[in-house]
Amino acid sequence: MKILYAFQGTGNGHLARAQEIIPILKKHALVDTLISGHQTQLRSDFDIDFRFRGISLLYNKVGGLSYKKTLLQNSFCKAAKVIRDLDLSAYDLIINDFEPLTGWAAKMKHYPIIELSHQASLSFKETPKPDKKDWFGDMILKYYVPCEKKIGFHFDNYNSLIKKPVIRQKIRNLSPNNMGHYLVYLPSFSDEVITNFLTRIDVEWKVFSKYASQSQRFGNVEIFPIDEKKYLQLFESCEGILCNAGFETPAEALFMHKKLFVIPIDNQYEQACNAFALSKMGVAFADRLDPVKIRQWIGSYKSLTVDYPNNIESIIMNDVLNT
Repeated sequence: MKILYAFQGTGNGHLARAQEIIPILKKHALVDTLISGHQTQLRSDFDIDFRFRGISLLYNKVGGLSYKKTLLQNSFCKAAKVIRDLDLSAYDLIINDFEPLTGWAAKMKHYPIIELSHQASLSFKETPKPDKKDWFGDMILKYYVPCEKKIGFHFDNYNSLIKKPVIRQKIRNLSPNNMGHYLVYLPSFSDEVITNFLTRIDVEWKVFSKYASQSQRFGNVEIFPIDEKKYLQLFESCEGILCNAGFETPAEALFMHKKLFVIPIDNQYEQACNAFALSKMGVAFADRLDPVKIRQWIGSYKSLTVDYPNNIESIIMNDVLNT
């Protein structure tokens, strides 16, 4: 059996999940990998066979999705040409983690494909969603990867085809403790905006930034460039996590029993849905950098207990390869 594992390169969560899934697939099949998108900061620990710039969602410096940047800094014509020319005929199965080029090529040319992603979970009616509909955001989730067969990952099993998060082994191997600092990963905000805000809240902040090229300190705020080893070290020893309402980082924070506060990226419907689901679990959130809510959160001692089993191999074997 020959498989193409195609994944999205916007953000770091898709790559983190791929690092757990691809070694399992390689036990049972010949596997090629494809990435599109241009916003990930992590390095893969496996070979990537095909790379495309693809289509990435881009953000402004104050926490919101930028339609202007997304339209002007993506080449939709080049992406359409890649879709037209992409030959996937050698593969018995395409496994797609929210990657649009193979998604559309498979739909147009009738190749066998299954979407295995967090975004897939949002297509199920049982998944928690805010009362206020975002029709544009819903359309992106529906048509960015037009795949009929879907298995999703989410914070809970809202449907039999929605599985709990894939927690990478590097997180499972940590021994959580509390050194009193707070870890921050808010890539939708500029370093200047984050620093100006956090220096007014008197705790120790450790900020990881996709914009920083070296470590810097501003009073009680220390900024680090993206570095997985340093991130895991500070993640293990932090008291709480302040981050966007993505999926992997909040899931890892919950798994590690860390206090969690999320800020969904403005105009990003997927993150609005994540924040809503987390709020129903009791996680603190705000739509912006809110000093009152964040100070209240710091003063609380609430963490949640979740059960995220290490069962991704059985999911691959029973739900993906046997479809």
